[in-house]
Amino acid sequence: MPDFSYKARRETGEDVLGSVVAASKRDAVRLLTEQSLYPLEVIDTQPAKRAIRHNKKVKTRDLASTLVQLADLLQSGVPLLRSLKVLADQASNSTLESVLSEVHDLVAEGTPLDEALVRYPRVFDELTISMVRAGSEGGFLEDALKRTADFLEAQDELKSRVMGAMTYPAILAGAGTTVTVVLLVFFVPKFAELFARLEEQGGLPTATVWLLWISDTLGSPWVLLIVAACIGLGAWIRIFASTTRGRLKIDGWKLKIPLIGQIFLGFSLSRFCRVLGTLLRNGVPLIRSLQISSESAGNRVLGQAVLHSAENISSGETLSAPLAQCGLIPRPVMAMISVAEESNNLDNVLINIANGIDRRMNRQLDLMVRLVEPLMLLLMGLIILFVMVALLLPVFEMSANVG
Repeated sequence: MPDFSYKARRETGEDVLGSVVAASKRDAVRLLTEQSLYPLEVIDTQPAKRAIRHNKKVKTRDLASTLVQLADLLQSGVPLLRSLKVLADQASNSTLESVLSEVHDLVAEGTPLDEALVRYPRVFDELTISMVRAGSEGGFLEDALKRTADFLEAQDELKSRVMGAMTYPAILAGAGTTVTVVLLVFFVPKFAELFARLEEQGGLPTATVWLLWISDTLGSPWVLLIVAACIGLGAWIRIFASTTRGRLKIDGWKLKIPLIGQIFLGFSLSRFCRVLGTLLRNGVPLIRSLQISSESAGNRVLGQAVLHSAENISSGETLSAPLAQCGLIPRPVMAMISVAEESNNLDNVLINIANGIDRRMNRQLDLMVRLVEPLMLLLMGLIILFVMVALLLPVFEMSANVG
């Protein structure tokens, strides 16, 4: 159970400091009252530790279903606290059940819903938190929850489609790599004596020399050090990515990857336009909408550009002018935004832009996934062909010399 530090006042007027163990802040206040203490300040000393306990992610479809059910309960007139309690009681996922129970307690203590969700970043992503915050501020929480669920389901469907399409290429890559390593580590060394004699007689072909070098390298102890270094580098990158500066750097690198970087940017733009259009449609002011949509764009580089645009807009400029200066948004999209501002139809146009970007990015992604399979087959075939040629070429030369 969490600890709460408190500052309270006795009936005599004396102030006292201390700590108490309770299930929630409300229970801590009740315990102090029973001790004839008037609480002046009660602070949870372990808010982060409570969130760290839930280090398991929740499946996207489970989270989306929970958001839809919460929206339905709220639309039916069920109070927020009662709705959270009902969802926690019927949750099939143990992590989600525990998180919803704690969110219920936090909200009961007076914590806004979005601030309660922020404590559980492994369960609620930036998009969910941003939309809940906007819905709470703008009075359209039910609609925000349902739209967030739609976003999450669409992302999960895209991820499932890509993973399904990449399964066969991944199997090919794994099988091809295994066969190649086995050939190089166990099969090629058996020809070492033959190749040594051939080298004394007149040298070996270049392909065979390369093959022997690769085989010796894979069989040396240095390989383990290289693997350990790669694992350490991966762990460092993961830690670096958890920091604000690291996330910004990695998001910038992602946008610079050939071909794939454009897909990352496209989906981030689509997410930004869809969230911004949804907020504007529900009456959220433009500046506040830009701040929220920048947090849910999914890319910190784009988010910073949007925040910079919000600063310029507050100085009297239009949306299209500062956005065009960031260099991340394509000209056709900027032209549509500019026309939409003039016609006062920005919310609908932004959602149409998001739909168009999604369709285009899905086509590009499907094309790339289809190309991976033949390219993987070609690559595996070339590697195995190289091994076979490097092994057989000295034998053919020896047979020719004998003949």
